[in-house]
Amino acid sequence: MSTLTARVDLPPSPRSVPVARHVAREVLRAWRAPQDAGDVELLVTELVANVVDHVEGEAVLSLELEYSDGWLRVAVADGSAVRPVVGELRGDQPRGRGMQIVAAIANDWGVEDAGDGKRVWFVLDSRSAG
Repeated sequence: MSTLTARVDLPPSPRSVPVARHVAREVLRAWRAPQDAGDVELLVTELVANVVDHVEGEAVLSLELEYSDGWLRVAVADGSAVRPVVGELRGDQPRGRGMQIVAAIANDWGVEDAGDGKRVWFVLDSRSAG
């Protein structure tokens, strides 16, 4: 099977969160990928929202999708070298659960260097279908 790829650059603003979700959903549909679109949209939301919340300045975030042999890899790259943290759940904090959600749903996830910043990624296999 060939590898399918898509990439879109977005500003790190709150308006980019729903745009990124929409792009991911439409790319999955076009590729006829079996992964659960709701799961993908949720995880994309978490990764993009992290960039919006934590990256300052004129950075650009890149949403990258790759599909091959039943595996979907989604990544968000940005210009910040600050790594995400899987925080401890605390009832008195209304936020900060994003990476726990990613870790719980994705088959795997990680962080890698990307230029002057980082790329946070997750993968879902074809068994992650709804």
